[in-house]
This record gives sequence, C-alpha cells and structure tokens, in this order.
Amino acid sequence: MLSQPLWFLDTLVRVRVSHREGADRISILEHLAPHGDSPPVHIHHTEDEVFHVIEGTLQLRVGVEDQTVGSGESLLAPKGVPHTYRVLSDRARWLTVTTGRDFEEFVRAMSRPALRPELPPPGGPPTPEAAAVLAETALRYGIEIVGPPLG
Repeated sequence: MLSQPLWFLDTLVRVRVSHREGADRISILEHLAPHGDSPPVHIHHTEDEVFHVIEGTLQLRVGVEDQTVGSGESLLAPKGVPHTYRVLSDRARWLTVTTGRDFEEFVRAMSRPALRPELPPPGGPPTPEAAAVLAETALRYGIEIVGPPLG
C-alpha cells in the first residue's frame, strides 16, 4: 500500500511499507534529499535504523565514525548510538528500514502532504522555535536530538 508522498523538512518521503501493515511492524521509507541535506545528530532509543542507498552518496556518521555510502550499499545505525547523514551528491535517494512505529510516526508527525512528487522548496536553517518543535516532537517518538547537523 503506497501512501501519499510527504514533505519532511527539506526532503521527499514515501512510505513504501508501513509498520501498520504487518505483525512484525517493519517500516520502509524512501527518502529523496538534495545536496547538503543533514538532520541534527540524533539517537533512536527504540529502533535500529538501516540505511540502504539507491542512488547518490551519503556521508553517514554513526557514533564517532564517518563512512561514505553509495548506490547499492547499506549501513546500520544501531538504537542508542548517535548518528546522522549528509548528502554528498547532487541529490540522494535511500531507504530507511526500522522495526517499530516510532521513526515512521515521527516522520508523519513532522511532514506535510507533498504538493508535487518532488523535493519541497528549500526551507533553510530552522528558526529556534522550529528547532524546539522538532526536538520536542522527536522525543515523543523515542528520538533524542543530541547535536548539530553535519556541516
């Protein structure tokens, strides 16, 4: 079951498999993001997160290690470990796989319906108020923001 595309911050997200569909609560989200996109360093306290790159190149920081991950490659960000990414290519497309509801529901809570199936207009750095809402919402879904984006 495919859901409507979502604009999540400066990215386009499609829920390819919702945690609501199966007994094991597997969630697969497809992300499309522009060059330079990087969320704040954060910790998932309830779910491991697998990144599988479909196109483009990501710099993934998991703990204190940085790895460059390209098309066809995957990397695990274990629950409890700080992590983030930065898009190194012009754009990147990847899947995130989790086994729970928290990450998918966080994305849904912080998204708006995409007006077109393409990247949203760039929003720029968040205001302090928007950053506070992001952090508060993340905490409700077991995600703790612990540092700035990769810059």
